[in-house]
Amino acid sequence: MASHANSLLFSRPHRRYNPLTDEWVLVSPQRTQRPWLGQVEKRPPAQLPPYDPSCYLCPGNERAGGQRNPPYTSTYVFTNDFPALLLDTQPAEYQSNGLLRAASERGTSRVVIFSPRHDLTLAQMAVEDIRAVVDVWAEQTTELGALDTIRYVQVFENKGAAMGASNPHPHGQIWATEHVPTEPAKEQSAQAQYREQHGSCLLCDYLALERTLGERIVFENDEFTALVPFWAVWPFEVMLVARRHVGSLPALDEAGRNGLADAIKRLTVRYDNLFSVSFPYSMGFHQEPADGEPHPEVHLHAHYYPPLLRSATVRKFMVGYEMLAEPQRDLTAESAAARLREMSETPQG
Repeated sequence: MASHANSLLFSRPHRRYNPLTDEWVLVSPQRTQRPWLGQVEKRPPAQLPPYDPSCYLCPGNERAGGQRNPPYTSTYVFTNDFPALLLDTQPAEYQSNGLLRAASERGTSRVVIFSPRHDLTLAQMAVEDIRAVVDVWAEQTTELGALDTIRYVQVFENKGAAMGASNPHPHGQIWATEHVPTEPAKEQSAQAQYREQHGSCLLCDYLALERTLGERIVFENDEFTALVPFWAVWPFEVMLVARRHVGSLPALDEAGRNGLADAIKRLTVRYDNLFSVSFPYSMGFHQEPADGEPHPEVHLHAHYYPPLLRSATVRKFMVGYEMLAEPQRDLTAESAAARLREMSETPQG
């Protein structure tokens, strides 16, 4: 547990270092008592139908691009009708005086529908059905990573209108790119530097330390630990960290995939119970690049970034100091972890 000196430090404004990105975050715990007069979010409809004839993701329905979904009964994957990336983009570069630089980027964007049920979320799905989603994520990572032009596969989910999800049907996305994107590249660089300096894995060592301290652990099973990272920025940010050193989703064995499905269920139910609402978030996995090279420095983990700050209607905005200086948060990681630990893993309502 934190020492008395640390408790005093953590109760006043301070900065916390993120070794995964070599960046700092400003923590201002005294601000949690300030009144809120900003924008609040509207609650979503209390109940969605199992099937929506107007939903472009439901089985058998026509999508926005004119294609029709098959009558799928489990998970379903298709290339986004309005993709952010194209595999047939022609290589090109632009540079002017070393200050203006641009380069083409090849890739593809796929949509992963988690369930044929329009009214479910991962929190409401059975663990065995979430396991089917985990298998699809792993299969897609392998398939896309084998393409000659692909060097990174980013698996992610935006849940809820607050995070930009335009359709409530349970789904996520996979973007495969020609280069390693900025955020995983920063983490990979930091992990490689740590391994070179210490001869061990950064996240293995960090997880061991957090498990010893205990104060930021939310829960764990035999395969994954859910914790609020010491350097968290979002109010109830959580990392799911593989307890064994594994570099990618495809590298997870049967136990690892079952453990991941179980952890996703347990975390998302706790999120929903926190404010008695279908809890919005953006989440994504960071895994090793698909460049055919060994990457012993990379340790598989998922980031969950939820915007809700104090209730189901009050959310955190990234503005002002955070956009112009560095990330800032009011709720400490320890307080957030304690709140999440208190939550039941039984769905309410």
